[in-house]
Amino acid sequence: MHVTIPGYKTLTIDKLVFDFNGTLAVDGKIADDVRNRLHRLAKDFDLYVLTADTYGTVRETCSGLPVTVEVFPGSSAADGKLSIVNQLGASSCACIGNGRNDAAMFEASALSVAVFGREGTYGPLLLQADVCTASITDALDLFLYPARLIADLRG
Repeated sequence: MHVTIPGYKTLTIDKLVFDFNGTLAVDGKIADDVRNRLHRLAKDFDLYVLTADTYGTVRETCSGLPVTVEVFPGSSAADGKLSIVNQLGASSCACIGNGRNDAAMFEASALSVAVFGREGTYGPLLLQADVCTASITDALDLFLYPARLIADLRG
């Protein structure tokens, strides 16, 4: 995705990096409408799920989805996420998350989207994000309909 946002910057994003619990999944489960969007997005983006896997379900839940999954111990999730984003090339990554351990990857990435979902959101992350959405489907739709990013971010 290449999009020029007037008065802001030009984004060239080819990787979407997701937190799992509270972002892609609620209580360890991914809704069907989210699954459908991920399949659509995989045509244009490489998709990554980076997680401490609170419920221990990420690999099973993501089976059949076009995503690469990385699991980190809970005590090092923030560092693990940041390291992967840097390895992928942070300037071409959009990061989507809701938790405290997403803050470092948000700061490094080209674009960050905080999801204010049913599991809640780490308050300071909302101030750090480039865009905040009310749900994961709203966040995914930003990349399916990039004119929404222009509307949110233009100067």
